[in-house]
Amino acid sequence: MTQIIECVPNFSEGHDLQIIKQITDVIESVDGVKLLDVDPGKATNRTVVTFVGEPNAVVEAAYLAIKKASEIIDMSKHKGEHPRMGATDVCPLIPVSGITMEETVAFAKMLGKRVGENLNIPVYLYENAQPNKERNNLSVIRAGEYEGFFKKIKQAEWAPDFGPSEFNEKAGGTVIGARDFLIAYNVNLNTKSVRLANSVAFDIREAGRVLREGNPITGKIIKDADGNEVRVPGTLKACKAIGWFIEEYNIAQISINLTNYKITSVHQAFDEVCKSAEKRGMRVTGSELVGLIPLEAMLSAGRHYLMKQKRSVGVSEEELIQIAIKSLGLDELAPFDANNKIIEYKLKYANNEKLIGMNLRGFANETASESPAPGGGSISAYVGSLGASLGTMVANLSAGKRGWEEQVQYFSEWADKGQMIKDKLLKAVDEDTHAFNQIMLGFGLPKATEEEKAARILAIENATKYACEVPFKVMQTASESLNLLAAMIEKGNQNSVTDAGVGVLCVKTAVRGAYFNVMVNAKDLKDRTFAENLIAEAKNLLANNHAKADELLAKVEAAIA
Repeated sequence: MTQIIECVPNFSEGHDLQIIKQITDVIESVDGVKLLDVDPGKATNRTVVTFVGEPNAVVEAAYLAIKKASEIIDMSKHKGEHPRMGATDVCPLIPVSGITMEETVAFAKMLGKRVGENLNIPVYLYENAQPNKERNNLSVIRAGEYEGFFKKIKQAEWAPDFGPSEFNEKAGGTVIGARDFLIAYNVNLNTKSVRLANSVAFDIREAGRVLREGNPITGKIIKDADGNEVRVPGTLKACKAIGWFIEEYNIAQISINLTNYKITSVHQAFDEVCKSAEKRGMRVTGSELVGLIPLEAMLSAGRHYLMKQKRSVGVSEEELIQIAIKSLGLDELAPFDANNKIIEYKLKYANNEKLIGMNLRGFANETASESPAPGGGSISAYVGSLGASLGTMVANLSAGKRGWEEQVQYFSEWADKGQMIKDKLLKAVDEDTHAFNQIMLGFGLPKATEEEKAARILAIENATKYACEVPFKVMQTASESLNLLAAMIEKGNQNSVTDAGVGVLCVKTAVRGAYFNVMVNAKDLKDRTFAENLIAEAKNLLANNHAKADELLAKVEAAIA
């Protein structure tokens, strides 16, 4: 698997788009890097940039961006709402796929060393890259901000990890590290009061608030026997929050960093802010996302709010995202473009989903054209997705049936499984065509020399194995739909039993069609052990699928008789 890491540097400039563009231009100049998002904020005077790529390319792009920022941003003249200490204030590396956190830490240290030694900028490591737990928290490192760091850096305990122990007047200092995916998220309030906003922030953030005698704001701070401040923890783990006023919107916000969205989700943070705000006489009006968000975080939010409405969660990915957007009010301040805000959508290449992006007529026309792909393999996957869709439809209709309210969860869980199967099969529509194209590419390789002939043979063999594995996965995935369809035929809304029956027919067709593709491609493989094992598994899967499908079809026939 290709190693992919994400980099989310924050630059202390949010007004001058030309300065921002000079920085993003050097990022995009590096081969193997894809710029995903540029999110400038006028009130914070700060821009969050997101890009991804293979580790060495990302490190190169990050170094060039930090270098450019140090040349064109003058921190001695910087003002903004957000805490900051440098032209490149913070530069985290985040593992995305094929790479461990430990490996990502090594790349963060490599970047920090290069910046400190070559650019004469003090560098502090944070989060997973910082072994000293007393200084691995970003807010602790940045305390005192740019103005206070001229003295802070002279303290022995605050010597930088890399670079000089002299603060750089123009570029400031930079914090570089490795961390889990962080969601930067702001919740909007119907007030201008920073004091009230901070009260909500203290209620929810993990660090909570300092305990005081009498008045919670002006009272004397209570300390323990060791002289440490006693704190009342907030309600949310892995959550940092602060209240501020945003002149651009003329409202106060709760600015939240969710440092591990699997511990505290976006929807949990939103709901908790709503509770706290209501207790203090305020109302949440919406929220905004700064930078990107993982797809799963949006889907989880959609499911959460559907469950609160006692509705089935087994709806399409698109509908889950729309429910999340509306429930969280993510489109209050500006339109929310899922294709530009969800990281997986930004990483998609349109040509990898050419077929399933077509309408029905376009797909039929493309299939009917003189091109050999899409062919039977893609059609088998698509027919299988329709079978899963019909089972999912019956589950959703059953979940919404009046008088069956106590069974909503049962049918909702089946519908959710059906959606996952459908989505896998839809992806296989394009993947099957891609597998065919890979074989054709292999045949197109040069074969003048013995070395070229060997490389060509190996490429064709590997592509043919892939072209066997894709339809075999279609057989496996489509067969999973029969459990869903069986449950719907037995317990679902009987007014739709024939729909479930058609779904079974679709699955039976999909599995046999995919079986044809496994067999025709396997016969050309030179690795006969691989081929014979795959053929045996495919025959067994086909027999079991057809036996179960025929049993279900007999039940449908009996039901309508």
